[in-house]
Amino acid sequence: MDLDSDACYRAILTRDARFDGRLFIGVKTTGIYCRPVCPARTPRRENVSFYPSAAAAQEAGFRPCLRCRPETAPNLGVWRGTSNTVSRALALIEMGALDEGDVEALAERVGVGERQLRRLFEKHVGASPNSVAQTHRVLLAKQLLHETSLPMTEVAMAAGFGSLRRFNETFLDMYGKAPSKLRSAGIAVGKKETVTILLRYRPPYDWSAMLSFLRDRAIAGVEVVSEDTYSRTIDLAGAHGVVSVRPASGNALQATIRFPKLSALPVIIARLRRVFDLGADPVTIGAHLAADPALAPLVEKRPGLRVPGAWDGFELAVRAVLGQQITVSAAIKLAGTLVALHGEPLKGRMSADGLTHVFPTPERLARLDPEKLPMPRARGRALASLAAAVNADPHIFGPRQSLEDAIAMLCNLPGIGEWTAQYIAMRELREPDAFPASDIGLLRAMADARGVRPTPKALLERAERWRPWRAYAAQHLWASYAGPSREELRAAAE
Repeated sequence: MDLDSDACYRAILTRDARFDGRLFIGVKTTGIYCRPVCPARTPRRENVSFYPSAAAAQEAGFRPCLRCRPETAPNLGVWRGTSNTVSRALALIEMGALDEGDVEALAERVGVGERQLRRLFEKHVGASPNSVAQTHRVLLAKQLLHETSLPMTEVAMAAGFGSLRRFNETFLDMYGKAPSKLRSAGIAVGKKETVTILLRYRPPYDWSAMLSFLRDRAIAGVEVVSEDTYSRTIDLAGAHGVVSVRPASGNALQATIRFPKLSALPVIIARLRRVFDLGADPVTIGAHLAADPALAPLVEKRPGLRVPGAWDGFELAVRAVLGQQITVSAAIKLAGTLVALHGEPLKGRMSADGLTHVFPTPERLARLDPEKLPMPRARGRALASLAAAVNADPHIFGPRQSLEDAIAMLCNLPGIGEWTAQYIAMRELREPDAFPASDIGLLRAMADARGVRPTPKALLERAERWRPWRAYAAQHLWASYAGPSREELRAAAE
């Protein structure tokens, strides 16, 4: 990734927050790397070098600054639109793909060869996939040391280190001191089943829009939206837990996680970042979309609008199938009935107000008689077939080599058409260019002054200028429009 050295140096001279998360500065005289907003005295120009990621700086031999704490920088996907393959691979690494597998398996999952993936990482990230994974573990561990009271053994486990010994060796090598010496003063160490951690983002962030979207789609028993907080139940490998997310100061969301297995913490954090779209760069995206006069006033009204993600691909696919040709509220009511009948009650002491069940698993729904599901028979059969397909291939909602490949694969699933496939690509696969051009809400939002709506083909042609951020354009259009009438839904069903 090419970095203009003069522009980078001007950014650190002015401590320009717009570059926070976009670049890191290695100081040759100290061996430390910093964020552009570091409050320390600015080093001389000849004593610094610039890197596109924290992993690249660490691979070059620099250690993280203890003052500006690089682990708290916003995690921006600056390579999106340049290499979607790298973006997909980074998402998998964040979800722990290299904790249990190797680079060859990672490359296979994103549809390229191992050597090609390494070249792409060097070009766009400035570091190898393994270095990125190691940096992610170290920075997460350091954040846990600063923000939680977890004992050292549990910090090591939660950050993805295989052993306490490896954890200690890594920190001694990188910081020259034991992890315990880096812990913030005043934190009383003790075992807790609840972890509270900050998830940073680049402002602005339209939290009210995000919360409204999730509130309208909250499934009874699984999700609760109260005041300014979103809470839900989670199920990972048969273990149950609860997560709650609310706004915090300093351009961050506060996540409270209750889960019996600390080793799952990186995956939980990664999923929460995807649900709340914390890797987005709203300034870059907004500037691109605002070049279209039709979108400019929408971007101005909601400059921090994000594309809400999904906690689980199967859950989202079931929601989408249930919602075909009916209103959102009717679909959510149907999903609540499905959860009450076939979801598993929360285990242990995890129950909270309004949170009683985890969403039904593919295995459970695949065993059901579709004729007995509380929905039209054709939809019940599609749902049962979908559950069987996902049960047979748990990675079916994982990244593909391209958006087109993902849509083709999804459209082969029972009950999934083009609209549903694009919707799943937006929210679960986190494809920033996914775009359901046939959506009634999008067509109506783009109607001309006479109220004449474009055809899906015409809208798709118009959306070419919105690439590679068509998913965000769709979100702006949906936010500007209340939704289709019941008459339109009936017409669409015919």
